[in-house]
Amino acid sequence: MRAISIAAFLFVTWLLLSGHYEPLTLVFGVLSCIVTVLITWRMGLNDDEGHPIHLGWRVPVYWTWLFWEIVKANIDVAKRIINPRMPISPILITLKTSQATDFGQVIYANSITLTPGTVSLRIDKDTIEVHALSEELAADLANGTMDRMTTWFEGRA
Repeated sequence: MRAISIAAFLFVTWLLLSGHYEPLTLVFGVLSCIVTVLITWRMGLNDDEGHPIHLGWRVPVYWTWLFWEIVKANIDVAKRIINPRMPISPILITLKTSQATDFGQVIYANSITLTPGTVSLRIDKDTIEVHALSEELAADLANGTMDRMTTWFEGRA
């Protein structure tokens, strides 16, 4: 199933980027996608991390949730820049992670970094070190909502 999904994805991408719809060109496109999938299959590169079809419907749900978190963090950071009375008190925190795979931890760390005011600095076995712009942003991460949502997205919760 994964090989068929990868081949279809590659062909659609190739078709959109090439813009050629002649029969011979389409046959060559299909063949090149099949050969590519066979080569990657032989190399052992067709895994959950390379082409995560198991996430399915979770992707738009997670992206929508993450987009809203990014908007809220943007507003908070803008307020801190505009209003000098709002504290900017940088802090380093270490968060425990509940993700079962490296893929899940990378998604969690990238989600933290995409959220304005926070940056993931280091991922260890079950922790992520984070620099936050303020103690409030650090507390938002420490409450574990993003960790739980990422674990759900990973398909392990």
